[in-house]
Amino acid sequence: MDSFNNVKQWLQEIDRYATEGVNKLLVGNKSDMSDKKVVEYTVAKEFADSLGIPFLETSAKNASNVEQAFLTMARQIKERMGTTTANNTKPSVQVGQGQGVGSASSNSCC
Repeated sequence: MDSFNNVKQWLQEIDRYATEGVNKLLVGNKSDMSDKKVVEYTVAKEFADSLGIPFLETSAKNASNVEQAFLTMARQIKERMGTTTANNTKPSVQVGQGQGVGSASSNSCC
């Protein structure tokens, strides 16, 4: 229960120090140990919903939802990056024609 109670503080730290618009995901772990569960799914889900962030329960022991957690975060990042690119008139990296790799220049010493 201690870690769940600390989530709000950790999120405040993220908001304070991370880049604006950073992606967040609340993950409850050890879902395979339902007999020892301290925080009910509905409580954690409602908390995450109130913050506007996704929530998943995972288990590393049986690999339940572990991949889904990574895919959820990757999808969010991809969506955010697509929005960022669409809002910018100039791309942040420009690739143009230049000298090819390994081509010799006239002032080369070798």
